[in-house]
Amino acid sequence: MSSSIWQKSSYSASNNECVEVRARGEVVELRESDEPGAILGTDPAIFLNLLKSIKASGFDRLS
Repeated sequence: MSSSIWQKSSYSASNNECVEVRARGEVVELRESDEPGAILGTDPAIFLNLLKSIKASGFDRLS
């Protein structure tokens, strides 16, 4: 991830209710699209582990 532009999943509804993510320097940031001022920042390695855990646990029902 090398962009500071907010990205959302292609599976997100068009009503703008989704989690968005962006890389900003050495930090991965996450926010809820309907609360854009509340931003959570984390280390890229931690974010990748989160994604792997979600996919391994079955929460990723669309894959």
